[in-house]
Amino acid sequence: MKTDIELAQEAKSLPIQEIADGLGIPAQALNPYGQDKAKVSHQLLKDWADKKDGKMVLVTALHPTPYGEGKTTVSVGLADGLSKIGKKAMLALREPSLGPIFGIKGGAAGGGHSQVVPMEDINLHFTGDFHAISAANNLLAALIDNHIHQGNALGIDPTRITWKRCIDMNDRALRNIVVGLGGASQGTPREDHYDIVAASEIMAIICLAQDLDDLKERLGRIVIGQSYDKKYVTAGDLQAQGAMALLLKDVLDPNLVQTIENTPAFVHGGPFANIAHGCNTLTATKLGRKLADYLVTEAGFGSDLGAEKFIDIKCRFGQMKPDAVVLVATIRALTHHGGRVKGEEYTPEDLLAFEEKGLDNLFRHIDNLENVFHLPVVVAINKFITDTDEEIALLENKLDEKGVPYALSEGWEKGGEGCMDLAQKVVQVADRPSEDFSFAYDLDQPIKDKMDAIAKKIYRASGVSYTKEANRMIKKLEKEGYGNLPICVAKTQYSFSDDQTKLNAPEDFKITIREVRLSAGAGFIVMLTGAVMTMPGLGKEPAALRMDVDEEGTIKGLF
Repeated sequence: MKTDIELAQEAKSLPIQEIADGLGIPAQALNPYGQDKAKVSHQLLKDWADKKDGKMVLVTALHPTPYGEGKTTVSVGLADGLSKIGKKAMLALREPSLGPIFGIKGGAAGGGHSQVVPMEDINLHFTGDFHAISAANNLLAALIDNHIHQGNALGIDPTRITWKRCIDMNDRALRNIVVGLGGASQGTPREDHYDIVAASEIMAIICLAQDLDDLKERLGRIVIGQSYDKKYVTAGDLQAQGAMALLLKDVLDPNLVQTIENTPAFVHGGPFANIAHGCNTLTATKLGRKLADYLVTEAGFGSDLGAEKFIDIKCRFGQMKPDAVVLVATIRALTHHGGRVKGEEYTPEDLLAFEEKGLDNLFRHIDNLENVFHLPVVVAINKFITDTDEEIALLENKLDEKGVPYALSEGWEKGGEGCMDLAQKVVQVADRPSEDFSFAYDLDQPIKDKMDAIAKKIYRASGVSYTKEANRMIKKLEKEGYGNLPICVAKTQYSFSDDQTKLNAPEDFKITIREVRLSAGAGFIVMLTGAVMTMPGLGKEPAALRMDVDEEGTIKGLF
């Protein structure tokens, strides 16, 4: 059996200019990066403001196992399936982060016959977006320390600096560090920290900014810490936004690539859904809707994280709504939530019992999407070669009983052909007008009421508790005029609760908010729960140990 990277390397890609021509992108708006990828000017959004928007299909999932359930593979397969049934389709996906690629996941551009290519470039340096974000982030950090060293006219309190440096790698040793050692000429010694690039507020800003003016305004609003008299200090106070925007100006332009089957795809932006808002850029999403009749996009992890933030943050800022939601379900995730312990031996009857017990997780996600956000749902049963006919039949029968539309997704094995039935179901659902769309909360609600709405409506928690520090921060945010911002919850991706061991569909638990952070530039308030880290670490046997490149430059082991 061929690996993902071998399949991607055998793909017969079209010149990127040909892909752009098929979309009607003018030559002056295309900036090629070689033969197989290009940036498309974000200015097209203004030029095409009056052009009709295509349908938007959001792909999300139930709670995953630690190995993922194939949302990107389903997204790619669905877009190829839509193309195969004669629809003008396009993808808008997130850029992979280097850290997890070398950590546990390996490549992150889909899988099997449902991939975006060039797979190696997308998974590695691509067009340099993440490096530019890292440079802008660390430029601001350098300007902060230099300002203090050069006299500190703004009175920045070194013990109250909240801006962190970043690097696109899993490196637990950088979570907590000390900078400025070596004497007076080396700066002011202070405690500092690193985030992974995808968790940087600048990544979130890139994903939500819609033009250069918007970008600079958001960069200027970034709160970097407090002064000695406890007033917020911003990047604008340091006059940093112009230089940062200079580093980021090309990052605003979406990256155009294609699938193995030559369906156009934007791969642009990529914050993690368990620590940020988990979507690709608003620019890519909006531009993709101008270019295609059906845009397939995804949000990270389960619908309680990625989809909730896609709707309550991204759709709010972008003044849009999904026309259909595809909820990815797998047999292995259902048996996992049903209590199966990995590695133990089970009879086929045992597996069916585990799967049936785990269905509560799936139906909780469906209920949230249909009855909180009032969106139509199609379940994509992402079929693995280990799934039995009996297991698939059980799931299909339960979905039939509930009246939920579904289809098998066999994109990994068959590409677009394996997702044609799913594509037909999605078209049927997306073409029905829906006027009941709603958010989980209103922006003018107090901060705690908004958090309460997410916890009770989406997670089914009995309530929310806060540490003293979290309570103190919420009071300060409301006093300083930030109380009307949306909420971005950082929590485990494996459970509705903030405890990853509470599987399936727990109820009557409390969410504990241990820390509250302001992302004033991005425009939301981050609520941190549990032990969520914004700088991951590598495992005992990182995927990097299986990777290599030969004398011809052929990459091996990248998934």
